[in-house]
Amino acid sequence: MTAFRHSAEGLAVLALEGTLDVRIAEHVREQMGSRAQNSELRAWRRSLPVLAHDLVDAGLGGVELLVEYRLPLTSKRADVIITGLHPLTGKDSYVVVELKQWSSAETWEDDDHLVLVERTLGGPRLHPTTQVRSYCQHLVDFTSSLHNQPDAVRGVAYLHNATDHAVRDILSGESDDFGRAFTAQSRDAFVEFLQNRISPQSGSEPADRLLTSAVRPSRQLLSVAAEEIKNREQFTLLDEQRLAYELVLHATDQASKAAKEVIIVKGGPGSGKSVIALSLLGELSRQERAVVHATGSKSFTETMRRYAGRGSTRVKNLFKYFNSFGELPADSLDVLVADEAHRIRETSAHRFTPAHLRTGRPQVDELMSAARVPVFLLDEHQVVKPGESGNVEVIRAAARRRGFRVHQIDLEGQFRCGGSAAYERWVLGLLGLAPEPPRVWQGDDRFEVMIAESPWEFESILANKQTEGYSARMSAGFCWSWSEPRADGSLVPDVRIEDWARPWNVKSERSVGGAPGRSFWATDPAGFGQVGCVYTAQGFEYDWSGVLIGPDLVARDGHLFSVRQANRDPAFRNQAVSDHDFDRLVRQVYRVLLTRGLVGTVIYAADPMTRTFLSRLVESTPANFTRH
Repeated sequence: MTAFRHSAEGLAVLALEGTLDVRIAEHVREQMGSRAQNSELRAWRRSLPVLAHDLVDAGLGGVELLVEYRLPLTSKRADVIITGLHPLTGKDSYVVVELKQWSSAETWEDDDHLVLVERTLGGPRLHPTTQVRSYCQHLVDFTSSLHNQPDAVRGVAYLHNATDHAVRDILSGESDDFGRAFTAQSRDAFVEFLQNRISPQSGSEPADRLLTSAVRPSRQLLSVAAEEIKNREQFTLLDEQRLAYELVLHATDQASKAAKEVIIVKGGPGSGKSVIALSLLGELSRQERAVVHATGSKSFTETMRRYAGRGSTRVKNLFKYFNSFGELPADSLDVLVADEAHRIRETSAHRFTPAHLRTGRPQVDELMSAARVPVFLLDEHQVVKPGESGNVEVIRAAARRRGFRVHQIDLEGQFRCGGSAAYERWVLGLLGLAPEPPRVWQGDDRFEVMIAESPWEFESILANKQTEGYSARMSAGFCWSWSEPRADGSLVPDVRIEDWARPWNVKSERSVGGAPGRSFWATDPAGFGQVGCVYTAQGFEYDWSGVLIGPDLVARDGHLFSVRQANRDPAFRNQAVSDHDFDRLVRQVYRVLLTRGLVGTVIYAADPMTRTFLSRLVESTPANFTRH
């Protein structure tokens, strides 16, 4: 774990010298790879000296303060954790402090978890005791040394600029060991609380134990997760799916007495990879194994958190990103389920990573090291972005370097696209991703393919399917610009073909004008009406998939050819992406888009010659339209 560390007395001295904010900013930049905002600098200057002086005045100058403490397996930071020994028991004692400069606040629209601060126009903020309560719970859930002593942790919100009356709504809220509030007016009560929790002795050793503790999900968390996921499990695993599931469970049982085994589960779109992942998460949680689910996709992770973790913030914390494990000690987890492993990047470093942390360590090595049993579920043909390197050979090579055995299961079943293996083969041939050339779609009772004559027809077919009770989405290749919302909150209709225009899905996680945030475009019914891109569609499914083939993939002489200059994806602008790699990636983008449907696919091509080419391959006519 990472934090700026100092005694309360030492912190007070830095504040008097006027260097406190600069020192913390340097630490955050060097250790966490982010630059401090002006608001953070102000907060450190104004809030930390108050807390430090309160501790010194209380005779607690020797306790340790962990400032900007990064919570396990997340980028979230607690303002301060006070570390010391309990005055009665002599055991480790920690107080998580959320510092607020607010002078007034009130509940927002009678919601106990949201507050409006000083009547600002910025909208509601999270109630500070709700915020610190979640920090405490996360700390206990993922810090091994605290699993058997949750009473060692307490949480407070300290509103050091406020009177009791000015924040009476906050003080009247629910209070417990993980979340209570104090103000400037109740400073004496705050000091008394600290004296009852922390002794005057040095807090150095308790700080050491917290900072060096193993990161593992607690049994209590896993028990909650098992119950939550059980209530949502509606899966029956078949054949190779069940084989993969049982193989992981067996490897977990043997992990303590056998050499490490890496398990690869490979399968195409709709072969059940994520069903296996959720089934494993549920069963391993029931067994109280330390298990975490991870992906490289924000949309997929956020959706898993919303639906698999629905009703429990704690369960949501079991869903992480691939770049969360770089600082985790080896074998901290029993099992790491790396879903969508084709999204693995070459390294976890990003543009904000400080130079001294750019180790060049492959991300696959970080994931493989994190757990006794690393499980990789992937589809090699869904690599759609430069820098993604997840494939079977990369994983096998990483295992060979470390002397680990590898088990590989190939999923042969097809549970999307109506279970039509014929359609999947047709898509591969169409896109030049298989040896056979494009061929006429012969039809399949289990899956329907339509070619629309116009964008209006394209949308109308899908809208009619929605009216009939099916789910439907429109997606497209990244061939149009992508604007920010207008000042009035409406989305700009950037995807334009002739006189038809529709907006892309929302860029941010917040809904805009009734359209859902980007992570929920594929699953929220309000996602129809916006056009999704591969990054919001990948990993999801809906009954009817509408795919706009843009001018970056055109038919000439009986085959599809990529057109780099027609593509607007910022990820492809880098000249380091060769024309060969661009061609491969753009074809795989369309493969992802064309294989999202459960019942059928409707295709429209922006290029006229491509429409003619597709019409010759697909001879069916949309039911509600007549071609001319």
